[in-house]
Amino acid sequence: MSLAALAAGIGAGLAVIGAGIGIGRLAASALEAIGRQPEATGDIRTTMIIAAALVEGVALFALVICFILQGK
Repeated sequence: MSLAALAAGIGAGLAVIGAGIGIGRLAASALEAIGRQPEATGDIRTTMIIAAALVEGVALFALVICFILQGK
């Protein structure tokens, strides 16, 4: 096993953990905001979904980079 494969595995794991933490904090904040202002549920939900998609995009990009580095 080469060090590149090990580094790619560690990097992929960190990217997934980071995305999980980010989306978890995002959802918790959104639910708290909905609890405080139920009339703004639609706007908060839309913003939360867009932010979650951006977090997932960055995580996917990090995973792709890790797999590319593993192949070299």
